[in-house]
Order: sequence, then C-alpha cells, then structure tokens
Amino acid sequence: MALGKKVMATHETVKRAIGLMSGTSMDGIDLAMLDTDGDGLVRRGASSFTAYDANFRKRLEQALVTARAITERGERPGDLAALEAELTDRHAAAVEAFLAREGMTAGDIDVIGFHGQTVLHRPREALTVQLGCGARLARRLGIDVVYDLRANDMALGGQGAPLVPAYHRALAAGLAGEWADEKPVVFVNIGGISNITYIGPDGALLAFDSGPGNTLIDQWVARHAGIPYDSGGAIASEGRVLAELANRYLASPFFTAKERISLDRNDFTLPGDAEAGLEDGARTLAFVTAAAIAKAQAHLPEKPRLWILSGGGRHNRMIVEDLTVAMRHTGQVIVAEEAGFNGDSMEAEAWAWLAVRSLRGLPLTYPGTTGVREPATGGVLARASS
Repeated sequence: MALGKKVMATHETVKRAIGLMSGTSMDGIDLAMLDTDGDGLVRRGASSFTAYDANFRKRLEQALVTARAITERGERPGDLAALEAELTDRHAAAVEAFLAREGMTAGDIDVIGFHGQTVLHRPREALTVQLGCGARLARRLGIDVVYDLRANDMALGGQGAPLVPAYHRALAAGLAGEWADEKPVVFVNIGGISNITYIGPDGALLAFDSGPGNTLIDQWVARHAGIPYDSGGAIASEGRVLAELANRYLASPFFTAKERISLDRNDFTLPGDAEAGLEDGARTLAFVTAAAIAKAQAHLPEKPRLWILSGGGRHNRMIVEDLTVAMRHTGQVIVAEEAGFNGDSMEAEAWAWLAVRSLRGLPLTYPGTTGVREPATGGVLARASS
C-alpha cells in the first residue's frame, strides 16, 4: 500500500523512514518507505529499484579485491574513496527520483536507513566495511541518515549479521488468514548470501546465514553467458544436477559446525570452468542454494511449519522447486507475496525500520541472531544540518 503525504503522527515515536539496501548481489539499490515506530507498528509504503550499470558493477566487484588489503575499518585503499563517494551519490539520486515520483519532498521524510555496500566482512576479526558516507548523503538530501548499523554489534562480540531478523519478527506478528497460526515460521532471504530467521511459537528468535544464495549462480552465468543473472532459473532449468560437484559444496564444514558464522561473498568459490557446462553449472548451484537452506533445519529447535521466501532468489524457480521438495514432509514453502509481503523490498524496509529503532536506542541484534553478548542497539546518526 503506497503511503501518501506525511500526516500528523499518532505517537511521537512514529517516523516516516526510507530504507536503502545494496546487497551482496551488487545489482542495484533497493529503496522502501515505511511509517513505523521501529517496533510493532509497520505501515509499508512505496518502493523502488535502481539498477547499477554493468561498468559500475564491475567496479564494485573489483572493490572486493581491493578491500582485502583493509585492516582498519576507516581505510580506503586504491580507488575505494572515490568509489564510496560515487556510490553515496547514486543512493542520493535514487532517493531524489523516488521522492519526485511520489510527489514528495525531503521534508516529508524523517530519517533514512543507509546500508551502503559491503566490500569486506570478517566476523572472526570483528571487521566489517561498508562503502557509503552517511554524512555526505544527509547533506545532499537534507534528511537525517542512520548508517553503520553493524559495527556496534561486532564490538560487542557479534557477527555483525544478519540484521534483518528483528524486522522479520515484527512482520511475523502481523501474519493473518491461513498463515496466522503457522508457527514456527522461517523467513528466508535469498540474496547473494542466503540467511534465515526462525521465529518460534513463543516469539523466540534465531537467525544465521545458511549458505550461498545467488552469488555463485550470478558469477557463473556472467562468466559463461555474459549476463548478470539467471532470470527465473531459465538456464538452470535446461541443466542437470551434477551430484559430485553438489556434494563437494555441501560437504563444507560450514554446514555442520556448531557455531553459525556470518558469510562473506568470497567464502564459497566458483567451480572450475572444466567441471560443468553453463546449464549444468547453473542447475547444480541452484540445487546447492536450496539444499543449504534445507540443511539449516539441523540448527533449529523445531521443524518450521512455514517457510517464507524473499530476495531475488525466490524468482529462480529451480531453487523454489528444490526447496519445496526438500520440505515436503515438514513444512510449506511460499514466496513473500503469498503472505502479503514484498519479497523484493523486504531488506530495504528492514533498514528503514532499523533506522527508527536505532533512534529510539532499541536493540537491533540479539544473542540468537548474531551471537552478540547481549541485546545491542547500534548505528550512527548523521544530521542533515551538520
């Protein structure tokens, strides 16, 4: 439901927020607007997507290599400083275009939640780097910006990810109709990396990365077909699962380790060019994505009754089919839209919600989501006037 012009809030804690997300797929900027108190009140509004051009995506991919030299969060070796400025300006342009489309101005928005682009994530070293300057964004737009939402969690012993689970729990509380009593429920975000959020019947919250999502598939088809992703799983649907290759991925110690760790885009690498053709490689990697999600059940206290899929991977029909088969005896698999949500904008919505939550000093992460020692708030506020 699109929200119109901002009206007088019914409570001083209710804010109109925009969330900005550029995920590990590095395909563009997701934007979503909410009216929210950063807690149980969530009124979803309009959303948009601004694609990156091919050249900019290549620069972001190169940034992953350059960022390996970073040992302190503030370092910007090579061209990372220039890239950070451009990425910030692209986010500003996306907001300006959205406001113009919606007939709104900067004065209609209370705060922006800004994720930036992760170029390095090493939870064992308590090191995470997101390109994006919150102060620059706030100055250009004339809107307060909350950014750097992961760092405090890591300073307190957490993995710094995933951050969306608390928002998933707020959405789960609003499930209605045939889904209202389907607990435990799991939200699955299939982005570059897949992560899951488990919400128990009593509201218990548990979350972790489950394995590769779209990133290997995207890299594979880019290398072998020169296209950014496998639209709808069309390429995968022409291939077959190569059991030996799939089993090699699924034998990774990541899946059986008791400690759930937050993954970096580079933690799983592509097959060799001689190991598979285009179609078989895409099909096998889609199967691995689904099987990795299914393996996550081993780390949950109960078998989920409902799996809600969001993120770009829900459009890959082979991933959805494989996951549906894997869960056929334990739970039902649906895409976010079947539950009344927007599976494309959910992460951006979360960043809007988290920004308001940060302003209130409420916890963003919990021991069961990131491994942080105690519930922790986070984020840095950049004032538009400063």
